[in-house]
Amino acid sequence: MVPGRGLIHRVGVRTLGTAFRMAALKWKLDIEPHFKYLQPYFQIMPQQQNNKETLGVIGFPFSKGQPRNGTEHGPNVLREAGIITSLQSLGVNVIDHGDIEIEVVLRDEPMKNVRNPRTVAAANKKLSDAVAKLVKMNQSVLALGGDHCMAIGSIHGHAQVEPNLVVVWVDAHADVNTPLTSVSGNIHGMPLSFLLKELEEFVPKVPGFEWCKPCLSVRDLVYIGLRDVDPAERLIIEKFGIHAYSMQEVDKYGIKEVVERALNQVDPSGVRPIHVSFDVDAMDPTLTPATGTPVSGGLSLRESFYLAEEISNTGRLSVLDIAEVNPLLSTEDKRKLTVINTTDVSTKFYGYRRQGNAPRDYELPKP
Repeated sequence: MVPGRGLIHRVGVRTLGTAFRMAALKWKLDIEPHFKYLQPYFQIMPQQQNNKETLGVIGFPFSKGQPRNGTEHGPNVLREAGIITSLQSLGVNVIDHGDIEIEVVLRDEPMKNVRNPRTVAAANKKLSDAVAKLVKMNQSVLALGGDHCMAIGSIHGHAQVEPNLVVVWVDAHADVNTPLTSVSGNIHGMPLSFLLKELEEFVPKVPGFEWCKPCLSVRDLVYIGLRDVDPAERLIIEKFGIHAYSMQEVDKYGIKEVVERALNQVDPSGVRPIHVSFDVDAMDPTLTPATGTPVSGGLSLRESFYLAEEISNTGRLSVLDIAEVNPLLSTEDKRKLTVINTTDVSTKFYGYRRQGNAPRDYELPKP
């Protein structure tokens, strides 16, 4: 390891390299013949900041990845709660691109026990194309779900443009069952098995998914918030060494240490685009009761805020999924609570700070 490289990385290696050259020009020194000796200090890329000035919002009104109706209303209730206006009030340039048009495939027979395979595949293909299009346009993406099968399309589309991405999966569940290990047959519990390269040999051909080629490595995935993991999923996590922080680790180390470790493990250089796939059941069901598979003992509101704030601080959040808001599964009060807390956490990913936000271009008035 080159001495001092960590310090140089923190101050920005490319900037430092440029500074050397500028100083040389000022003092009329010819350092280029000697610059090769300094080059090892500048080989690490600098910490990138998100240069995507526009946030594109896509709705994914879909519920066929699981058995309960209601998640198809998720995008609408989040918009009605003011998620877009809240982001705009922060100075974020938001473009709402509307919802993906969903088409239910007729006679969508199960593939063994996999339910609605063609419908799920077709909807996620559209989402993949939409996400890829916006990322190519240099927009960040906020994808409003919809059940968590949406991650198939959003991560796949993101990876087509930014194959160097890393995924932070915030969820009570691992969602890495394969079609052969799933007991329920619901694809919202399988999305990662369709995306992980290392699982390709364990996933059978599922009708409709011919377009979905694995695009993510296990080393580029980290879980936060796990507390309901199936035996086969636990085996997969251990077999492939997937970074995983359950609520036990959150309790043991605290959310600060967990977030820091998680980001360092998937991206020690601190330069890669981040995809966050956030299932609202990661939070404790006292906070988000209007969801299909609640599990007690989840993230607190403060822990969720901190996680979102720290990822925002990296400047590298590229795509955010918000999954599994289901307004049909609870009372009106609990639905409102779920939507309000989901909206509050979502805004933290885009710069809302609990210590306050000063308006851009605001000048103090003088008497």
